Amino acid sequence: MKKKTIVFGGSGFLGSHVADALTDAGYDVAIYDIKPSPYIRKTQTMIVGDIMDEKAVQKAVGGRAYVYNFAGIADIDESSQRPLDSVRYNILGNSIVLDASRKSGVKRFVFASSVYVYSKSGAFYRSSKQACELLTENYHEVFGLPYTILRYGSLYGSRADDRNYIYKLIKQALTEGRVTREGDGEEIREYINISDAAKGSVEILSDEFVNQCVIIAGDQKMKVKDLLIMIKEMLDNKIKIEYLPSKESSHYEITPYVFIPRVAKRIMSKTYFDLGQGILSCIHEMYKEINTRPVHEKVVISGKVKRR
Repeated sequence: MKKKTIVFGGSGFLGSHVADALTDAGYDVAIYDIKPSPYIRKTQTMIVGDIMDEKAVQKAVGGRAYVYNFAGIADIDESSQRPLDSVRYNILGNSIVLDASRKSGVKRFVFASSVYVYSKSGAFYRSSKQACELLTENYHEVFGLPYTILRYGSLYGSRADDRNYIYKLIKQALTEGRVTREGDGEEIREYINISDAAKGSVEILSDEFVNQCVIIAGDQKMKVKDLLIMIKEMLDNKIKIEYLPSKESSHYEITPYVFIPRVAKRIMSKTYFDLGQGILSCIHEMYKEINTRPVHEKVVISGKVKRR
């Protein structure tokens, strides 16, 4: 019999991929989100609801063995502009799912955190993730709720939108013939393809990771400026790279590690999606997306601006 699992925020970029990875691994998957998932599979159950609706959340969690929470405000800049909503949806929302999981006696509660919990950067986004990690640990200490906290690195890949940095870069390159970056681009990131992150998010259901914090990040470190050069070369060197004066930023420069929350294990896959191939795949996907838009929109092909 398939183990019943529910993914809160399963209509989004990361949540939808994790839902699919769970389905591929043989789990009975339900998705709970405020909007229907455009990626829903026939074998998955869609529950449209608000994470702030305690009764609806409790009903959705009932009978589930595993609960994943990806709901809330996931963009740092958006979180900085909406501090009260960040507290409301990220902290209170997660607490509602935690309490429902405790009452239902789930086998594992999985929370999507971020490497920003190590940092003094990230403003309200970072603070909300730190608070949720502590609350999750509290629910284990007081009620014995088994958990796994996942700290994600820099994600990219299919189904991303304007809140994703690499998506924005590629979109700008194809529509404007240039890419811009505030600062000098010396920042170092460990990019991980969303498909690899999703697989890792399922592997952590093994007993090895119960009541653990786990880092899911790429093992391909790269400076941001080298990423920009890679995209430029893939587009036949026909785009411009522009570095803009650095403003006060909520993002870390070289490493997020400043604060020391609970020590995390790092999960590494034996095989992974090569960064170069992954970026090229994103370019192809974005090119198709742009060229299926209404004919009045401006399109850049190989650096030349055309009107369609």
